[in-house]
Amino acid sequence: MKHINQSYLAYFSKVVVAATFIAMFSPTAYAYKASGSSTNVAPTIGNSPSQQLLANESTREEVETTSNRTIRRRTLTTERRNQVTSSSNSVKGKATNFTLAILQPAGNFSEVITRVSVKGKRGKGYLKERFLGDYKYKIKQKAKFVKGLRAGDRVVVRLYDTQNRFIGYSEFECLTANTAVNLILSENPSEYQVVRTVYGVDANSDGKIDAGTTTYDYFTQVSDERVSFLSSSQSLNVSQFQVQGWSAVPATSVYPTSFSQGEYTLVRQSINAFSYNLASALKARPGELVDLIQVSDDSSSVYNVSQMMMMYRKFGVDSSVPIKFDDVSENHWAKDFIAELAALQIIQGFPDGSFRPDEQLTRAQFAAMLSQAFDKVQVRNPISFRDVSTKHWAYNAIREAYSTGFLAVSGSQFNPAQSLSRLEVLLTIARGLNYTFSGSTETILAAYTDITSIRSDVRSAIAALTQRGIVVNYPDVQTLNADKVATRAEVTALIYKSLVSTGEVADISSKYAVEKIQRSEVLDQGEIEVENKKPRRHCNQGIGNGAEGCDPGNSHPHGGSNDEGGRTPGRK
Repeated sequence: MKHINQSYLAYFSKVVVAATFIAMFSPTAYAYKASGSSTNVAPTIGNSPSQQLLANESTREEVETTSNRTIRRRTLTTERRNQVTSSSNSVKGKATNFTLAILQPAGNFSEVITRVSVKGKRGKGYLKERFLGDYKYKIKQKAKFVKGLRAGDRVVVRLYDTQNRFIGYSEFECLTANTAVNLILSENPSEYQVVRTVYGVDANSDGKIDAGTTTYDYFTQVSDERVSFLSSSQSLNVSQFQVQGWSAVPATSVYPTSFSQGEYTLVRQSINAFSYNLASALKARPGELVDLIQVSDDSSSVYNVSQMMMMYRKFGVDSSVPIKFDDVSENHWAKDFIAELAALQIIQGFPDGSFRPDEQLTRAQFAAMLSQAFDKVQVRNPISFRDVSTKHWAYNAIREAYSTGFLAVSGSQFNPAQSLSRLEVLLTIARGLNYTFSGSTETILAAYTDITSIRSDVRSAIAALTQRGIVVNYPDVQTLNADKVATRAEVTALIYKSLVSTGEVADISSKYAVEKIQRSEVLDQGEIEVENKKPRRHCNQGIGNGAEGCDPGNSHPHGGSNDEGGRTPGRK
């Protein structure tokens, strides 16, 4: 594998120029392109130890804006159920997992290094490739990857021998249920660099493709650093890839539709396995930047994808995606929330390299963040707002945030430049996620010292968010401060905690986050409250913000975190 040293000056020049061009026209950018092909440029950054992370289980009302800070609503109701629930009917992509096995029917390879990364599905395209770790497999071993993945995501696997020579490449698509993936090596992978990929649905997670379901079966061939996705097996020595007990190798390759049709097709394509902007960890030699993870012989090799993304963020994010900002210090209270949402390409900074965490967030910027964070189906037809032209940088995001049920308005004005109160932000998230709660409203809201200032018509929505651990209060965790104008940092934290609540990203600890309240705790606290004891809660979870008022609705998101950096409203 080639390694070419590059100067940091050249690197940052390219990033700044690109960012400036985009941000001159819009504070947010919509960029979901699959990683392109270009020259391989390898980084040489100091070693960074990593460790194996095993998966841990861990009536709507239309709103009228009356001022820059507060909103007035008629009524806001939240349906009560016996337990906390959310609507998933409107979610486009479902959470999924995959099991990855490495096989070699012929030959005598004992171990292989498997580099795993993911290109998250976003709208009609894909996010930049993100590193998930280097895994040292013994032949026939399996490992399971859970959480942080959604149906439609593309997983990339680069294969190396134990001398760190690049020997193979594959991509596959995460299916709606657990996916069983088998990568089959040739007899001599160092010379015959062909990989057979066989995968399909494994609903019962037994590591086998379910009978009666589609089995995808195709070959990829490496030449230098170019990868070809073959349309057939006719030119190959298929006997090397035949696994005992499996059906014969098909003459014509079987690919998922997205690989063979559309803008992101791979069939009959030749791509560069090491494009210019790839993350440092994806261009470095295995073990150079992060430690190898030894896959164990038993069934305990289960890895939490969202945690791996956070752990490797420093080296694992595409170099074209800024995750550090000049005005977000190492000790900034929202540093990790900002960094991870930036790495997830949900938020983006300004062309001068700043994030402006204490600046007020506008309604247009909030709409852009919502459209990037939550992948929801349309629940109503979009409308045209008199004050949002088709040339407005957030035109599409505003229409999407409205049509997916997050934002509600009264009349034909959207007021894109108007700021938002924390209450508006919270209520928008409550509506979009369609969260309800169980237990006593008063008991849950006892977490806040300013409980008496929370309006009666919004208490159910705030209780639902509090019970889910979505609320973050800076600088005082016990003060909701509903009428305060929301800052960009606060909204970032709230959106991230919303993603945590759906189980799609790993949690980030914060002393300003109001602790998630379990139902049993609510009942216990209810008994205490009868004795006129109203405990306050300090917590370790994130908060976010929402836009204009409403009650719970329906939705779904993306997201993870751990190093610094961040960005403002995303792009499309």
